[in-house]
Amino acid sequence: MKIIHTEKAPAAVGPYSQAIVIGDLVYTSGQIPLDPATGNIVQGDVQAQTEQVMTNLGAVLEEAGASFESAVKTMCFLADMNDFGAFNEIYAKYFTGKPARSCVAVKELPKGALCEVEVIAVCK
Repeated sequence: MKIIHTEKAPAAVGPYSQAIVIGDLVYTSGQIPLDPATGNIVQGDVQAQTEQVMTNLGAVLEEAGASFESAVKTMCFLADMNDFGAFNEIYAKYFTGKPARSCVAVKELPKGALCEVEVIAVCK
């Protein structure tokens, strides 16, 4: 088991890792739209926040030797299911391989985020 950490993504805000690699798979923790430089939520609508989530996930996946293209499963969390279509527009730009996915609305996300995404991917 290998713990993944990169300065290019926000540090964990609790007792967990950015990701864990076991065998050929990386399991990322959920990423919210935190700016890694400030630790603050990126302001804007769900699309702006989703872009930051994808930037953060991309950095974690790269550190683990994986990529969006090697994703096999994503778990997506939205603060408001009315944002589903707008979220999907950004999501689809990154996950072009169409991994398996769950997407649910939740009552609330950490720090008031509008979206959160976690990924399971194959490492190269």
